[in-house]
Amino acid sequence: MLQAFQEAIRDYSTPPEKTLTRDLTSKIGGFVSFLIECRPLSMSMGNAIRFLKSRIARLPLTLSESEAKTTLCSDIDRFINEKIVLADKVILRHAATKIRDGDVLLTYGSSCVVEMILLYAHELGKQFRVVVVDSHPMLEGQKLLRRLVVKGLSCTYTQLNAISYVMHEVTRVFLGASSIFSNGTVYSTVGTASVAMVAHAFRVPVL
Repeated sequence: MLQAFQEAIRDYSTPPEKTLTRDLTSKIGGFVSFLIECRPLSMSMGNAIRFLKSRIARLPLTLSESEAKTTLCSDIDRFINEKIVLADKVILRHAATKIRDGDVLLTYGSSCVVEMILLYAHELGKQFRVVVVDSHPMLEGQKLLRRLVVKGLSCTYTQLNAISYVMHEVTRVFLGASSIFSNGTVYSTVGTASVAMVAHAFRVPVL
């Protein structure tokens, strides 16, 4: 989405008798409305849109159009690098330290960050097994399962309704988070809370 906004900014030209900050903000608003019609915005998409609009509003009026566009594209690149790429790397390295040889790790659905953690730990030579828990209607866990098996990880697959049956052998649970609110509440895929509660009942750590 951010890369699409970059393309839109590069192609943008300010109409006569209009200012870049107001007109471009209006254009971005139109793009966002189109996206919302296609699918609901995720939390992270909303945060990125607010960031971009705030950067447009803060542009000095003394900047030329080309300078303003270059500044915005650089701001987007920095946002992607700091908030997405580097953040994932920090999570990856920290989470991998929590995995020990002989662990049985359970994950629910399909989280790209959790997948990266599992693959990274596998590349480090750690010996562990993964239990992929899935649910209808998307069955995203099946796609994750295929990708992990192709990379050589030992995996077990089950549905959400069998979670209490497999939890007794699990040593750690890794769950993906769509967002984390200011009070620490985690927002994620429907069914995540059920997995966390069953893990809690079995005294299994949830990360």
